[in-house]
Amino acid sequence: MKNDHPTIQAFRALRQSEQRAPELNLEMLKVIARECGADDAGVVRLDREELDGERPFVLQAFPQTQSLISIVVRMSPEPLRSTARSVANKEFHAATDEIDMVARKIVLRLRDLGVSALNTAAGFPMEMSETPGRAWIVSHKIVAEAAGLGRMGIHRNVIHPIFGNFILLSTVLVDAKVADESAPIDYNPCLECKLCVAACPVGAIASDGRFDAIACLNHNYREFFGGFNDWVQTVADSSSGKAYQEKVSDQETASMWQSLSFGANYKSAYCLAVCPAGEDVIGPFLTDKSGFIRRTLSPLQEKIEPVYVVAGTDAENHVTKRFPYKTVRRIRSGVMPPTVKRLMGTMPLVFQRGQSKGVRAVYHFQFTGGESIEVTMTIADQMLDIQSGLIGRADLRVTVDSKAWLEFLAKKRSLAWMLVTRALRLKGNPKLLAEFGRCFPT
Repeated sequence: MKNDHPTIQAFRALRQSEQRAPELNLEMLKVIARECGADDAGVVRLDREELDGERPFVLQAFPQTQSLISIVVRMSPEPLRSTARSVANKEFHAATDEIDMVARKIVLRLRDLGVSALNTAAGFPMEMSETPGRAWIVSHKIVAEAAGLGRMGIHRNVIHPIFGNFILLSTVLVDAKVADESAPIDYNPCLECKLCVAACPVGAIASDGRFDAIACLNHNYREFFGGFNDWVQTVADSSSGKAYQEKVSDQETASMWQSLSFGANYKSAYCLAVCPAGEDVIGPFLTDKSGFIRRTLSPLQEKIEPVYVVAGTDAENHVTKRFPYKTVRRIRSGVMPPTVKRLMGTMPLVFQRGQSKGVRAVYHFQFTGGESIEVTMTIADQMLDIQSGLIGRADLRVTVDSKAWLEFLAKKRSLAWMLVTRALRLKGNPKLLAEFGRCFPT
């Protein structure tokens, strides 16, 4: 390397003339964020306790990270409340483009100040670790809560105290310490009105606050990767165009094409649509509750539409009982972990409370082959408990090759084949395996 290279000389001249980067503080960063187009912003240090679960992934993506800027961009409630979901998705896509641009501008402004930063909204999802379902750098919701931009309601969306849940979030990772930082708000804007419970077509939000993330994923995110993968398999499995049309309607094909061409569409997001929380949003609900319900909730409940569920799930039962005008569309699960380790992490999410009624058993799973893992699973009182190791006395002991078990769950192997080849061995009442499967339909 030649020291007289023009680029090296220019850098050294700039280094000699540039001033030390200014000390960053909360108000300064909030001003920068607003000037770049954010409707609100907050700042937290990476060492905050609330970010303990996010820290390893943040540092893997951007090792220099010391602080995080959480930003908010508002959405308009009216499009999101429309029964025409194409209108709602247009608003989602526009706001997504806007917040990505805001984050990019913030990164460039910080760079002008001599501070490096990373826009986590940009680029493709990251398969960063063995953490189940982890396909992002940082949870924008967790950071936003820590940064005082709202709290999550029972529908698991962040509710901003002023804008309500009609917002999109993003996070900028910053290679600099801040002199001061935001604090969480001291109350939850969620009204616990349960309108989101009534609106959800798959019953993902229970009245007691429990959340069925997989039911939400399978329907609302049907045209994202999990649903797209299932659609591709449907195409591949169809022997002819006629056979395909018997499985998938022209409208569904057109909707998938739209998602591939213009951006993935949400199938419902009704929980956001009906939420009345937030100072700027709450007026119509408080003034005329019955009118608000008639205008916002009822049209979504009565809309004739397909609802995507896995056969034998609580979601399927919910649609059948609560929404006779909607059409149940059975699909493969959008969650198919590639390793047993990740499978263990997703099982609490896939567990079906309703289907587990009456099941009371202790299972010992001993996975062999490529992954050697021992796990104890207890199902009782419609609850699932998973512990590492073989603990206590099992009602059923399952010894199974790890690869074969994953292929069985993916419908690539039959239970009979596994038993004949000894890839699966049972000790105890085999009927308990059927009861176990009922709690985890795929």
